[in-house]
Amino acid sequence: MDQPAITAVPLGGTLLFRTRPRTRLRRLTLTGIALVTAAATLPPAAAADSGDRHERHDRHPSGGGLSAVIRYTEHGIPHIVAKDYANLGFGTGWAQAADQVCTLADGFVTVRGERSRYFGPDAAPDGSLSSATKNLSSDLYFRGVRDAGTVEKLLATPAPAGAGKQVKELMRGWAAGYNAWLKQNRITDPACKDAGWVGPVTTLDVARRGFAVSVLGGQGRGIEGITAARPPGTTPVAPPDAERTAKAARELFAAENADMGSNAVAFSGKTTANGRGLLIGNPHYPWQGGRRFWQSQQTIPGELNVSGSSLLGTAVVNIGFNDKVAWSHTVATGVTLNLHQLALDPADPTTYLVDGKPERMTKRTVTVPVKDGTPVTRTQWWTRYGPVVTALGPTLPLPWSATTVYALNDPNATNLRGSDTALAFGKARSTDDMLKALKRTQGLPWVNTIAADSKGRTLFSQSQVLPRITNELAQRCSTPLGKVTYPASGVAVLDGSRGDCALGSDEDAVQPGIFGPSKMPTLKDAPYAENSNDSAWLTNADLPLTGYERVFGSLGTPRSLRTRGGIEDVASMAEKGRLTVADLQKQQFANRAPAGDLAAADTAKACAALPDNSPDLTQACGVLATWDRTMNTGSRGALLFDRFWRGLTATVPAAELWKVPFSAADPVRTPNTLNTASPGFAKALTAAIAELRTAGIPLDAPLGEHQFVVRNGKRIPVPGGTEGLGVWNKIEPVWNPAGGGYTEVVTGSSHIQAVGWDGGRCPVARTLLTYSQSSNPASPYFSDQTELFSGERWVTSRFCERDILRSPALKVVRVRN
Repeated sequence: MDQPAITAVPLGGTLLFRTRPRTRLRRLTLTGIALVTAAATLPPAAAADSGDRHERHDRHPSGGGLSAVIRYTEHGIPHIVAKDYANLGFGTGWAQAADQVCTLADGFVTVRGERSRYFGPDAAPDGSLSSATKNLSSDLYFRGVRDAGTVEKLLATPAPAGAGKQVKELMRGWAAGYNAWLKQNRITDPACKDAGWVGPVTTLDVARRGFAVSVLGGQGRGIEGITAARPPGTTPVAPPDAERTAKAARELFAAENADMGSNAVAFSGKTTANGRGLLIGNPHYPWQGGRRFWQSQQTIPGELNVSGSSLLGTAVVNIGFNDKVAWSHTVATGVTLNLHQLALDPADPTTYLVDGKPERMTKRTVTVPVKDGTPVTRTQWWTRYGPVVTALGPTLPLPWSATTVYALNDPNATNLRGSDTALAFGKARSTDDMLKALKRTQGLPWVNTIAADSKGRTLFSQSQVLPRITNELAQRCSTPLGKVTYPASGVAVLDGSRGDCALGSDEDAVQPGIFGPSKMPTLKDAPYAENSNDSAWLTNADLPLTGYERVFGSLGTPRSLRTRGGIEDVASMAEKGRLTVADLQKQQFANRAPAGDLAAADTAKACAALPDNSPDLTQACGVLATWDRTMNTGSRGALLFDRFWRGLTATVPAAELWKVPFSAADPVRTPNTLNTASPGFAKALTAAIAELRTAGIPLDAPLGEHQFVVRNGKRIPVPGGTEGLGVWNKIEPVWNPAGGGYTEVVTGSSHIQAVGWDGGRCPVARTLLTYSQSSNPASPYFSDQTELFSGERWVTSRFCERDILRSPALKVVRVRN
């Protein structure tokens, strides 16, 4: 007689199912379906307390009677099955809390504006939900959002301008699942064990977190300048210097200075072994904090079946695949904000003029509770264009004078549709469906989309929610400051005193003041479509995209070394053809350093000709000459070149770095030929040698011995390299010479996926979450995938039912209120 395939073990409010040796796959499949059916009939439970006495807008924070079935496979990856969207959200919220409760709870403290209350006003947030440098400024902003009912209004906006019903149900369920996990489990993560700031959340909290992510590139950049804005006193205030402001804006929005990036490439069936599409996605996101990815599979039988990764606190899969399509995102070059320069009433600096008529600013008074102190009250000032802002970061001041002030326009402050776009992607059956989803939802704030499907088609689209700044409008309405900043950076500064300088509307846009889908740079069915955070121009070097407005990005300008190297690699792959998922895996871990290919040989040659013939210099010349030009953990010479290259590019202007300048006619191969005659060359090389010697690091040390992370006392070597080297497998590590080199990773390769199809029902997918699924050091999934990343090994995705049920690590959990 067959033995039961699954046995149930009660664990408090959870039923844990452990698998026995399987004798019948069909029995397991039917058992899984039965569990979903049983979960749908569980008795309702009382709704959890919202945990917030001040909340007035979400009367039912957790809902009643919600449940889901979660099947865990290797590396703690949950496969969540539910009967509808609310129940799917419940399972997702539960499973995220189990892995990331402390990180999630910290984020909810942020969006509630309570960081100063629990952590003090002067401490710094983790930077995942805004640019705020202190808890007080973060709280002043998010309390202001809360007091104004901003997110409540967005939730009340009907689709398509507002979020759809299914996404709202997912958020409602997510909050209920998170709360249920808190109620039924003990927190073991030392980051928040027994902490008073961990508590239940509401649907509104989940939506607020989504709002924070949406405005990261707009209001989120200007939080310090929004919350510190004060009307001028009697002391005259000088206007901002145009050239200095343009330079600061260019640096602020430059991809190489961002804390997020990505690579992605889609190959069409013309280049693959079986005529079907291929996609590799390699997002570069923070390794710590609230902008981490988390893996799962979400299934509503007959409705939705998608696998991939979600940003923490998100109830949908943001990057992923199903049985027909795969997609990834890259951080786009579109500038998601603009400024309006306002002319003030000479008698009142809080009144501005539009077409000669005065308009009073709206005064928002915000009070923030402070730990061990008196509550702090500040005033924010708002205009028809958005909040008054007196700076975009420390290097870009926008002073409020007696005659002039600046208001920040962020169209994503009225966009809560990002999850609708992601959900539509999860349901798509082709790249055409994905393009239709982008046109219908218009929800992505700051990313491009790259996709491939099982029919062999590809898609690139820079479908962003951007302020509707046309080149014509910028030419006609830019202030003197804007005439400098817009060409340099895409940041428009418009004359806010003129009604005819309003942004206007496109007929196909779901909200006023943004571009409609017909204006988005899009490339369909190219042999390859690649993006590494440069503009859309060279998505395919043979099929350049042109004709878009400057606010989307630049045309005919130098590309980053990562873009140049990526295009060289993928164009060569496409030309070779007969590609498979294995080729995508090789590309991810090729760890080629384009800067090394361009400059290492010249560096070694010039090094040997330097007058200083010390033993250290002689050895360094030899190390650089024999370096394999990769950032593999075993590569000797990689660390020396890395330290030299960082010093060189930090001190030698880009115009002096190369002998052959950039040419728009040959943008992938230029600039080139290192200018070793530059005075900074020898200084950078000798400084790098001295730096390693002082740190006690051999000049030919293998990279992995000095580029690593420590997890639970164990050193884990990390492959990859920094942005300046152009490495596809980007890693931005922290230099600590006293600790032995690079001893932690700030940001870099995160949720990697290589996806294709072979004609069967299941996608062929390999994934890797570089920093692992859980941030709890006590979890078995705290560093397991980090070790895989170190060894350049992958996880074989278990998408189809038969593969899930065959997992040797399978455990099934039924979760409920």
